[in-house]
Amino acid sequence: MFTVGAESLLQQAREIQAEELGKFCSRICKLLREDDLGPDAVDCLRRLFLIVSATKYNRRLDKTCVDLLQATLCLPACPEPLQVLCAAILREMSPSDSLTLSCNHTQNTRQLSLVASVLLAQGDRREEVNMVAQHILRALESRQPEGPSLRHLLPVMSKVVGLSPGALQEDQTTLLSKRLIDWLRYASVQQGLPHSGGFFSTARARQPGPITEVDGAVATDFFTVLSMGHHFTEDQWLNVQAFSMLRAWLLHSGPEGPGAPDSDDKSELEGSTLSVISATSTAGRLLPPRERLREVAFEYCQRLIEQSTRRALRKGDSDLQKACLVEAVLVLDVLCRQDLSFLYRTLSCLKALHGRLSGDPACVRVLLPLARFFLTHGEAAAVDSEAVYQHLFTRVPAELFHSPMLAFEFVQFCRDNLHLFGRNLSILTLSFPNLFKFLAWNSPALTAEFVALLPVLVDATTAVEILHALLDLPCLTAALDLQLRSLPALSERPLWDTSLRSPSCLEAFRDPQFQGLFQHLLRPKASGTTERLAPLHQLLQPMASCARVAQCSEAVPTLLHAYFAAVTQVASGALTDQLVLVLLERSDSLYRVPQFEARVHRVLSSQFLALCKLKPSLVVELARHLLEFLGSVSGVHSRASMVTSVVWAVGEYLSVTYDRRCTVEQINKFFEALEALLFEVTQSRPSATLPKCPPQVVTVLMTTLTKLASRSQDLIPRVSLLLSKMRTLAQSPAASSPHGEEGAEAIHTRATELLNLLKMPSVAQFVLTPSAEVGSPRYHRDVNMALPLALRTVSRLVEKEASLLPG
Repeated sequence: MFTVGAESLLQQAREIQAEELGKFCSRICKLLREDDLGPDAVDCLRRLFLIVSATKYNRRLDKTCVDLLQATLCLPACPEPLQVLCAAILREMSPSDSLTLSCNHTQNTRQLSLVASVLLAQGDRREEVNMVAQHILRALESRQPEGPSLRHLLPVMSKVVGLSPGALQEDQTTLLSKRLIDWLRYASVQQGLPHSGGFFSTARARQPGPITEVDGAVATDFFTVLSMGHHFTEDQWLNVQAFSMLRAWLLHSGPEGPGAPDSDDKSELEGSTLSVISATSTAGRLLPPRERLREVAFEYCQRLIEQSTRRALRKGDSDLQKACLVEAVLVLDVLCRQDLSFLYRTLSCLKALHGRLSGDPACVRVLLPLARFFLTHGEAAAVDSEAVYQHLFTRVPAELFHSPMLAFEFVQFCRDNLHLFGRNLSILTLSFPNLFKFLAWNSPALTAEFVALLPVLVDATTAVEILHALLDLPCLTAALDLQLRSLPALSERPLWDTSLRSPSCLEAFRDPQFQGLFQHLLRPKASGTTERLAPLHQLLQPMASCARVAQCSEAVPTLLHAYFAAVTQVASGALTDQLVLVLLERSDSLYRVPQFEARVHRVLSSQFLALCKLKPSLVVELARHLLEFLGSVSGVHSRASMVTSVVWAVGEYLSVTYDRRCTVEQINKFFEALEALLFEVTQSRPSATLPKCPPQVVTVLMTTLTKLASRSQDLIPRVSLLLSKMRTLAQSPAASSPHGEEGAEAIHTRATELLNLLKMPSVAQFVLTPSAEVGSPRYHRDVNMALPLALRTVSRLVEKEASLLPG
């Protein structure tokens, strides 16, 4: 979210037209031609960067301006802020045919990194990636301590490896591996000198001291990213950057990477001195560079894990410890996948780490890479990792659902590691109530993630329970809000609506009478049962206006569409019947959030029709439940879309064509129920508590009654009389009030059409209940047997008959 001021600047930048931009570029060109590039040039370049980056489409700049930006970027004595801005603007324009940059014009590593960033943004259209890689590798070959700084080049090299893994030759890969070994293992253990001393500085004061640990103790082992100091040397900065790209480089240079392993190559021993490490598998022999890098990476990660046990003096250092632990575990995972000998040296360490962190809520994000490690390697190491998963899926979501970063990482962990769960997939599927807590509290950010995850969670055993949970998701959000408000003061106060005052809801949350319902709503695992939560909907009604509840309710229709797309792939006949019963029941039992019911009813009605199409016989099988639903007249006005779909399905599928068990008695029962329903909706007058009935309900009711009469012809006189009354009623002025003029006209037209059709019962049955042949596409394409031709013939016969009748 941007501030009002930032939004205003962005809007102004987006509204600048080409003519005004051209004038501004002319002014910038004039400034860049001056010998003294002062603050005015910096200010104008900042504004130009805002203009070119504020829109999704590329802005066209004058060629003169682009050439001057490139020339300024390559100037030997250009101030660094100007170079950074020029590079940023040129990156925003990429890919572009007007760029003529080359790494040959760079004067130092800082300038090389900026030019390389622009060239990499071009997308390797002219082999820019390979050109950048060769220039950086030539700089890395320089080993003199007094040489140019390499700190700016490692991030670019990491980008090169990601864009084009095959850009490096075997000898180049070996060179960079040896340099990484040096930086990771042999960085200085003394602090760096300050950049400049003051007038009162003395030689004694400027002497560098030793690096320290996060708890202030003097470090007794090699330098890592968790080593502390006031100033750092060049090789210490390279140590930090080398660790940041270590995992990507191991994946690139490992057995599964583009380069082949060099385990048989014993010739490359110069460049680094390998220290004797505690692993007996490598003691007493020298290793080629790739294997040495893995050993050094293993030692580095072990050192980080040891440093994480120290109590940090500052909160920032404590956060850094957790971040380094996450990366260390991920690196160990890569090492163990590349070489199984690391697995048995790592297991005991990571088991102890999990035991130490599992009880610390502040370190919960480290548990995700640990769980991935055990998912990946537990079977190979004959380790039962179920306790790790149980803790992860049971306690973490229930207690820390309000952490947005953890929520995203947790759901991403589930998505990315589905292939690793194997026989433990049931732990994931049965934990959906806990996962839904992340969704309920962070629904806008996690909706897309759960749309992708739902097909895995839905199976025949959980389908019905998940459907109830999705429909109750806004209610779950309200319950989670109350749960947080009822807890003691939290270390990190989550965001909630402070303007909301709901003492009655808090009292109800603590009331033993409702504890069972709240416990079911907040359950950690699938229970296999469902509860009617209508009492909670009423109790939590004051919270329906909460912004977080409203946000969650907006996500439910999208999630329901994803759910039904998944459940139709696993639904059997019995499950389809259960789902239809849930739709009928829940259409009148939803948490009353503004606009939520209308949105959900639209989804439920369309999915009801889809399920009927999937299994047409369910109309006969569930006849009793459908009759009960149609008999609840009180809900017709609030459930118009659902009622319309049910009535249409009855008219379409209550036929021996779809189910031989359909009887005349069933048709008569539905006819009486629908006739009573039509009478109620047309005779009732709209009021403040009873809104008007949509005309679509009336027209569908009339059509379905006509369809049923065509299948049981004893009902034709009865429905003809009813349609005559409806036509007369639609013409009266009173009908325009509840239905509107267009609605009354639609009712009148439909009644007239159906009456004309019923004058020829056999034709009515042919049209209203077509056989499978009539419904086939060929029947409608063939001009000699087309249904429109039949209808036109019937219409002419009916009109002729009507003209012969006495006036």
